[in-house]
Amino acid sequence: MIIVWIVLALVVIAAVVGVVMYNGLIGLRNRVQEGWRQIDVELKRRHDLIPNLVDTVKGYASHEQGTLESVMQARSAAMSGASTPTGAAQAEGELSQALGRLMAVTEAYPDLKANQNFLALQNELGSTEDRIASSRRYYNALVRELNTKVESVPSNLVAGIAKVQKADYFETPATEAVVPNVSFGGGGGGAGAGGAGAPSVAPSTQPGAVGGPSTQPGGAPGALPQAQAPGVGAPDPTSDRTTPNG
Repeated sequence: MIIVWIVLALVVIAAVVGVVMYNGLIGLRNRVQEGWRQIDVELKRRHDLIPNLVDTVKGYASHEQGTLESVMQARSAAMSGASTPTGAAQAEGELSQALGRLMAVTEAYPDLKANQNFLALQNELGSTEDRIASSRRYYNALVRELNTKVESVPSNLVAGIAKVQKADYFETPATEAVVPNVSFGGGGGGAGAGGAGAPSVAPSTQPGAVGGPSTQPGGAPGALPQAQAPGVGAPDPTSDRTTPNG
């Protein structure tokens, strides 16, 4: 009789532990989904800002048609919506590269850089990139926690029963090409090896949404964000290592 009670007690304990694990996994999965929705909101805001930025640049540099079109094409591809965070990161990375080339082009147009509308759009775009980076860190931390539970014993058994699967990180692909990192600092330092008015360019990678390296604003309000240069080391997908402008 005692053995029966012991068995029943063990069954009850196992059932309670299973319920707790089940609820924890479901709650964590829901938080991961909510974290992705936060990234998606900021990515959509980024997409909404780009046409206005392109139109402003077009007013001063209409003959840079190829660069302007590449930005809009990359925006369209990013807006088409990838089925996974990994696919979205790839599309956003390509959009960031196109934006980097556009910002490099604007260095040749002092009147454009002084345009208040252009500066305001830069500032808003930079703020949006910062929010994307922050949301990305939060999301990736949740993904790491969820994936650890899905792979660990005994929570993996409960995850199988609950049909909770691993989630994808939102991170910049390692193969993302190097794009120019343009400084929009004051004109006083324009003269140098490249001559007066030459853009200050250093290699960097632009962020993807919401999983590439962390972003920081550029040298002046609204400048496009910068990221850790490739070759420094593979970033932890759940954290961002920023490198300030030189």
